Amino acid sequence: MYEAYYQLRDKPFQLNPDPRFFYGSRGHKRAFSYLEYGLSLGEGFIIITGDVGAGKTMLVKSLLKKLERGNYLAANLVSTQLDADDMLRSVSSAFGLDFENVSKAALLNNLQAFLRDTLRQGQRALLIVDEAQNLSPRAVEELRMLSNFQEGDKSLLQSFLLGQPEFRDTLQSPEMQQLRQRVIASYHLGPMDRDETMGYVLHRLKTAGWQGNPGFSEDAFDAIHAFSGGVPRKINTLCDRLLLFGFLEERSQFDGAAVQEVIQDLRQEVHHQVSPQAERSGYAIPAVSHGSAGQMVVALPPDLEERLSQIERSITRLIPMVRKILYTVSEGQERD
Repeated sequence: MYEAYYQLRDKPFQLNPDPRFFYGSRGHKRAFSYLEYGLSLGEGFIIITGDVGAGKTMLVKSLLKKLERGNYLAANLVSTQLDADDMLRSVSSAFGLDFENVSKAALLNNLQAFLRDTLRQGQRALLIVDEAQNLSPRAVEELRMLSNFQEGDKSLLQSFLLGQPEFRDTLQSPEMQQLRQRVIASYHLGPMDRDETMGYVLHRLKTAGWQGNPGFSEDAFDAIHAFSGGVPRKINTLCDRLLLFGFLEERSQFDGAAVQEVIQDLRQEVHHQVSPQAERSGYAIPAVSHGSAGQMVVALPPDLEERLSQIERSITRLIPMVRKILYTVSEGQERD
């Protein structure tokens, strides 16, 4: 909706990972280098971990995009709660092999035969496992067993494991010793600093065709980084809403106050979702007790009046925005 207003070719802050928008911060460049290093060795495991929204999936998609120009056969597996047998079936499925009503022995034989044919045809088989923290220890061990497949002195399968930080704890368990010995590189992808956050925002805008409108002040980038903590997904969520806000308010410049206004709206939208984090922040369910006469007494938060005022201000801002959205949509339908 705001793309036409700001003369952008695409939505610059969509949540769906698109390799065109890959930004090489120091951490992302280093992580990508580890992936390329693993490719050069052609064996073992590469481990990349990072918090939710850190950009691990973007790394995978950027790598797969690059591999399109080489002699690679890559299978991408997004794991759920996979156990050992499920892992073998999922790997078979990812490579396009039959897996239903097939015994474990047949699964292993079919995979080995397929990987050998792949190598003989001049291709290298790669398995990229995303969300690896969801794997059970037995499933991880099954992956290690698959790394034993060889043709002469060449490994038939190389694996890249990407997961959240807790996956590192899984790897440190005693039963993972043999797999750790096959890890040729490991890297933890952390958040971006303030300057990288600014570079990330500008890079995505320019990739989408940005010509300087809207503009951003320095304190706008300060506010974006303070809210997001340098996590790409949080930056995308905030900046996408910021551009929508700018379109509805017809703004060509964003300062720190404008960013804070959007941040306040985002926070108000999740006040009804009580979580442990919210409770620690003071947004807990009011306590209920009973008075001496048996009357129910509700202990309301001391800042309830301020919270209600903030909600009222947010609604007051949203009403004209909704009207403009409806007007814009109805205009488009009439033109069609």
